[in-house]
Amino acid sequence: MAALQSFSSLQSVCPSVEGWRGGTRSIDSCKLKLSTGNEVFMSSFHMRGITNASSYRPLRCVAAATQNVPTVSDTKSAFLSKYNRPIPSVYNNVIQELLVQQHLMRYNQTYKYDAVFGLGFVTVYDQLMDGYPGGAEKETIFKAHIEALKEDPEQYRKDAKMLEEWASSKTSETVASFKSGDGEVENILKDISDRASEGKFHYSRFFAIGLFRILERANATDPTVLEKLCQELNVSKLSVDRDLDTYRNLLSKLVQAKELLKEYVEREKAKQAQREASSKSSEAVAKMEPSSS
Repeated sequence: MAALQSFSSLQSVCPSVEGWRGGTRSIDSCKLKLSTGNEVFMSSFHMRGITNASSYRPLRCVAAATQNVPTVSDTKSAFLSKYNRPIPSVYNNVIQELLVQQHLMRYNQTYKYDAVFGLGFVTVYDQLMDGYPGGAEKETIFKAHIEALKEDPEQYRKDAKMLEEWASSKTSETVASFKSGDGEVENILKDISDRASEGKFHYSRFFAIGLFRILERANATDPTVLEKLCQELNVSKLSVDRDLDTYRNLLSKLVQAKELLKEYVEREKAKQAQREASSKSSEAVAKMEPSSS
């Protein structure tokens, strides 16, 4: 599909995920209204079994009683206070969705930030914001997003870079053998494995995508490598597979939404140019007509 080919980052993502799973999975959609008045359907990056913010109520953010846990509304307000400029609707809907979901992860009692989670979020954000108009604004929005959750955006970027560089030095045979190493990344992965074995690890979709990015950078596309890595980390491969399917579908639908937005912007520019040309023509005619005495 032409739309898929136009999304630069998708080419390297979808084929690899498809190779791991060998099939697609239907997921819920939400209507995304563009300023054109048209409606497109974009796969929502939902948490498992949840479709919108109101549905989160049964899964309240469970936190220690001593913590002053902000509400979703508080987090959204914090984001808006840090970034109050207009965001095109196709991107704004995605950002708001991510903000709600990450809020629920962030304030869960079992949540503990780790570099794989950070890499996963950075990967998702950069993929979804690919082609964002305004250049540097994309990073400003990223900073506001993370700070609204009371975390450090520089830490996210630093950890994502560290893991990608580490994975790039690995192969299909060595990427899952972190327990035999003693470097910084190896220790991070060991800590995750230990917490998961004790039931103290908070699995999330961003973590799954972080794993995928590690394997992608290591050029490890064999399904058995993902299986081995999940075993070493004591996480469910079934959950990882499911979340990677959802990620792929989200990117595919987002491409379609971006294409429609691009077409709309181009039409509006053409109309504006036509109006300006018509206005200049009318002005020229008026100047040529003799004035009445």
